[in-house]
Amino acid sequence: MNNTHPDNDVLVKVENLSKKFCKDLKTSLWYGVKDLVSGVRGSSQERQLRPKEFWAVKDINFELRRGECLGLIGHNGAGKSTLLKILNGLINPDAGTVTIKGRVGALIELGAGFNPILSGRENIYNNGAILGFSRQEIDTKLQDIIAFAELEEFIDMPVQHYSSGMKVRLGFAVAAQMEPDVLIIDEVLAVGDLGFILKCFKTIDTILPHTAVIFVSHSMPLVSRMCNQIILMEKGKSKFQGDDVGKAIDLYYNRFANNESSIIFDDGSLELQSLNILYHNKEEDNIVLNWNDDFEIEVVLKKLKEVSDLEFFFIILDKEQRPVASLLRNNNFDFIYKSSDKIAFKVIHKNLQFSKGIYSVNLAVRSAITKEPIYRKNNVSSFQVSYPIDSWEPFLLKSKFTSL
Repeated sequence: MNNTHPDNDVLVKVENLSKKFCKDLKTSLWYGVKDLVSGVRGSSQERQLRPKEFWAVKDINFELRRGECLGLIGHNGAGKSTLLKILNGLINPDAGTVTIKGRVGALIELGAGFNPILSGRENIYNNGAILGFSRQEIDTKLQDIIAFAELEEFIDMPVQHYSSGMKVRLGFAVAAQMEPDVLIIDEVLAVGDLGFILKCFKTIDTILPHTAVIFVSHSMPLVSRMCNQIILMEKGKSKFQGDDVGKAIDLYYNRFANNESSIIFDDGSLELQSLNILYHNKEEDNIVLNWNDDFEIEVVLKKLKEVSDLEFFFIILDKEQRPVASLLRNNNFDFIYKSSDKIAFKVIHKNLQFSKGIYSVNLAVRSAITKEPIYRKNNVSSFQVSYPIDSWEPFLLKSKFTSL
C-alpha cells in the first residue's frame, strides 16, 4: 500500500448528496424515459420530487480522513444502503457530489462483485483487478487472502456453490487484505460466525491507521468500539452527525421506544388503568434510568369482577423483543386488595444492572391456584438504561476485583 499520503488526507468528501426513487415501477420507467429525452439530468429539477417519488438520501454531507471510521446507523429504510451504493459507484446520485481518493474496497452485499460460475481463486483476481491491482500484486497477496478466508479446500470450487458464510469470508478477505485506501462495510459481516467476525475486526484495527472506513451496523457495541465519527440517518436525512458516538447511539435506541400497547389476553376480570416506571430525570422525553438505579413500577388495575389469589408477572424484553428477565414474584398480595374495586401496588428491584439499551415491559396476570391466564398486555411501558459503555451482554453485574 502507498503510505505517502499525509495522515490527515481527506479520502472521502460528500457534498449535498441526494438520491430519489419512485414507489411505482411503471412510473419510474416512464420518468426514466422522460429524463433521457429531455436531458433533465444536471438541471434544477433533480431536487424536485414528482408524484410517487421519495428521497432515499437527502442532502448528506461529510468528510472522512485516513485513520477515521464513520459509522452509519439508522433503522431499516433509513437510506444507509442507498448511500453506500452511491459511494461504491453502483448507482448515481440525483444531486450532489462524491469525491473519493485512492482504491476502494467494499463489502456491501452478500456475493456482490463475485462471478458465480468462476472459482474463488479466479474471483480473487477479478476483484483485485477491479480495485486497480496488477496480477503481480495480487499474486503476492493470494495466499494471505485464501488463508484469512479459511477456504484452502474450496478455493477452486465455483462460488455459486459457496455458503453465505463462505462468500462473506472471501469477500472480506479480498477487501481487507488488499489494503484499500477506503473500506466500505455493510451489515453482511453479521452472516459470519463469531470467531471470524472477531478476526475481521482485529484486521480492521490493524489497517485503520492507513485507511478510511465506512461501517454500517445494527450492533451498537460494534459501532461504539470502532467508530470515531457517526451519522444517524432517518428517512434519508442526517438526524445526528458528529464525533459524539454515544449520543447518536442513545438517539438510535430512543427510536425503539414504543408505547403502543397490545392486549394479548383478557378474560374480562381486570382493566389496566396505569403502569408507571418511576425515574428521576423528568427532562427526558423517555423514561431513562441510570445503571444501578432502583427499578420501581407502580401498577393500578380496576377490578371488573371479583378476583383473588392472583400471580403477577413482569417480563422485561430487549429492543429485539427477546425476553431477558422477569421480576421475581411474591404471591402474598393480601395488602393490595384494600380497595373494593382496585388493585394497586408497587414493585421494587434494587440496583438495576441491565446493560445500556432500550427495554420494554409485558404484564401478565394468572390465577395462583388454577394457573389459568387472567390478563396479559405487551409493551405496557418501555425504559432506557443509560451507561457510558456499550456491551454485547444484557447484564453488567456489579462486582469487586481484589488481589489474591
